[in-house]
Amino acid sequence: MSRAEDLRWLDAAAALAARGRPLSRPNPAVGAVIVKHGLMVGRGWTQAGGRPHAEAEALAMAGEAANGATLYVTLEPCAHASARGPSCTSLVLGSGLARVVIGVEDLDPRTAGSGIAALREAGIATDVLPAPAARESLAGYLTRSAQGRPHVTLKLATSLDGKIALVDGSSQWITGPEARAHCHVERARADAILVGGSTLRADTPRLDVRLPGLEHRRPQRMVLTRGTAPEGWTAVADIASAGAFGDAQFLFVEGGAQAAAAFIAADMVDRLLIYRAPIIIGAGLPCIGDIGLGSLADAHGRWRNVDRRTLGSDALDVYERVR
Repeated sequence: MSRAEDLRWLDAAAALAARGRPLSRPNPAVGAVIVKHGLMVGRGWTQAGGRPHAEAEALAMAGEAANGATLYVTLEPCAHASARGPSCTSLVLGSGLARVVIGVEDLDPRTAGSGIAALREAGIATDVLPAPAARESLAGYLTRSAQGRPHVTLKLATSLDGKIALVDGSSQWITGPEARAHCHVERARADAILVGGSTLRADTPRLDVRLPGLEHRRPQRMVLTRGTAPEGWTAVADIASAGAFGDAQFLFVEGGAQAAAAFIAADMVDRLLIYRAPIIIGAGLPCIGDIGLGSLADAHGRWRNVDRRTLGSDALDVYERVR
């Protein structure tokens, strides 16, 4: 197949991977597609709790049709033995697949290229084709593997003049129902949600997912505080400390201004969601506190706009950190 076709199937695998997030935790959410004569004959994604893996699901669906076919998988097949089941590399070796196309090489030292090497040694044509969609789908796993922390999304819901509340703290609601529903989708995709201590005390947020069919998604609730956390919450005193967020791969930071400033100042925000309502508040609470910026020159070139859309009467801009 052409490179364009290979990327198209890897994109399809990445879309499937989204179905496993965040239920696959602590394993990464991987997507896999098996293609033969231009048609999909098998597909899969990492199941809840991390097993079965995506490749196992896709091979089970394909059955004998896997013989001579191509496997497209977002992450290099695991190559290490596990008490929970055979490695995906061993499954591929016994499947009759003719080719494997991989979006991202695994950073796990137990695999880290050894799966690719084993496939090639067995005579299976194996290509690593860097695919942005595959890497994006694995952002949490890759960030944790490389930096020891989750991939962080910071959400800001503001007025046109950058305020998140009136002077007295009133903030319900700045944005409309469409924007709030979109935010709940983002919550459903996160392992954990964090707010600042002031936000917890002022708003007593539930931080649950209130969308039909997704109510069972309950990300771990965290609060940035040096004190104790209420029952059902986890206290985080130092966001830069090792293990501050447990094994979470995707962290969603919802507020308030000081929590947002802490993550930006520590350069721990990987993605920004800015929801803007068509209102002007004037005197009110700013969306971000002091981040210690020394000059305007230091502020430029740090963020790239990757999405822009309208949600009801509100606007959403999505930015990624340029690293």
